[in-house]
Amino acid sequence: ALDDNKFGSFGTIEGGNKPKVRYMAIYHDGLHIYLATDRKTHKVEELLENPNVCLLVGFEASGSKDLLEIEATAVVTKDDRLREKVWSKELKKWFDGPEDPDYVILFLEPTRIEYRSKHGKTGIWAPEIIRV
Repeated sequence: ALDDNKFGSFGTIEGGNKPKVRYMAIYHDGLHIYLATDRKTHKVEELLENPNVCLLVGFEASGSKDLLEIEATAVVTKDDRLREKVWSKELKKWFDGPEDPDYVILFLEPTRIEYRSKHGKTGIWAPEIIRV
């Protein structure tokens, strides 16, 4: 399902323990999930206080896509290798290039993934369990 979706709904926790959700572009290498953002955004501040996040991927009203609900721990990084790996021409709208000091990567380490296929099949993955 990650391969079939370029965007997802990314949820963080704001101060006062209120959820905040926004659409973001998704980059991934297997279960290594990356989001590009500006280091000066509220989401970066929120993640420094509470790194627990949720990423919802795949919903369409027609029910034509598989759905993933990913719970994860997020790390904000300026790792040059990751910034190069995630960089795309679409990011030029916000950043001068992969070396832009405001360009950071949110690395999501999944702790639980709930899967629902477009045909209704479900499954849960967590580091210690796999249920189908």
